[in-house]
Amino acid sequence: MPNLKEIRNRITSIGSTMQITSAMKMVSAAKLKKAQDAITAMRPYSSKLTELLQSLSATLDSDAGGAFSKQREVLKLLLVVITSNRGLCGGFNSSIIKETIKNIEENYQETEVDLLTIGKKGNDILSKTYTVMDSKNEVFDDLTFENVAVVAQKMMDMYADGTYDKIEIVYNRFKNAATQIPQVEQFLPINPVEGEVETNADYIFEPSKEKIVLELIPKSLKTQLYKAVRDSFAAEHGARMTAMHKATDNATNMRDDLKLKYNKARRQQ
Repeated sequence: MPNLKEIRNRITSIGSTMQITSAMKMVSAAKLKKAQDAITAMRPYSSKLTELLQSLSATLDSDAGGAFSKQREVLKLLLVVITSNRGLCGGFNSSIIKETIKNIEENYQETEVDLLTIGKKGNDILSKTYTVMDSKNEVFDDLTFENVAVVAQKMMDMYADGTYDKIEIVYNRFKNAATQIPQVEQFLPINPVEGEVETNADYIFEPSKEKIVLELIPKSLKTQLYKAVRDSFAAEHGARMTAMHKATDNATNMRDDLKLKYNKARRQQ
């Protein structure tokens, strides 16, 4: 009888766990739909803004981009690492941490590297090994363009005043609920346009092209960071929904196996 009681308790415990993981899956699915719609709607705008900026820049001198287009020898690098504030999302955070470490070891062994983290999970692990100059975990508490723009402006200021010679963003790009793709994007300096860019001669620019480019660059950079954070946010919920779905399936299998053992034990009594 003690054996039967132990199995019965385990079945009850697993049933409670299943209820929790199933509920978390449904919550993540609801949040994923909203986050997916936001990033899907934003990508065309971000791409078009970048395309317009490149089109204008291609017809101007290399110095037209101001401080943000100047290429310098990379002596000090800032990596902006975007993870999540919460766990239970499978390999979502570990993939970004691995990508960050790989990027540093392969490309910046001779460079002084600082980190700016967005997300508690990345900050907690990476701060043990690397220098985290700041963390902006509160961004996810109220994810708006205005709040992300403040972080982007700080990054732009640190590049403009020479604190850092290069800034890169490491984040998970959302593909679908089951797939997140680790990305490393250059934030600053602005990448020079490669090859010929088609320009429309019928455009009338008011004010001048130079002024438009100088006003577009900060907006484009803020949008780039906001898109990366939005991508990561959607990827997080997709990863959590998938992880909770697998956890529920595993718990169901364990519960079924224990029920078979329980019935066999009862027949042997």
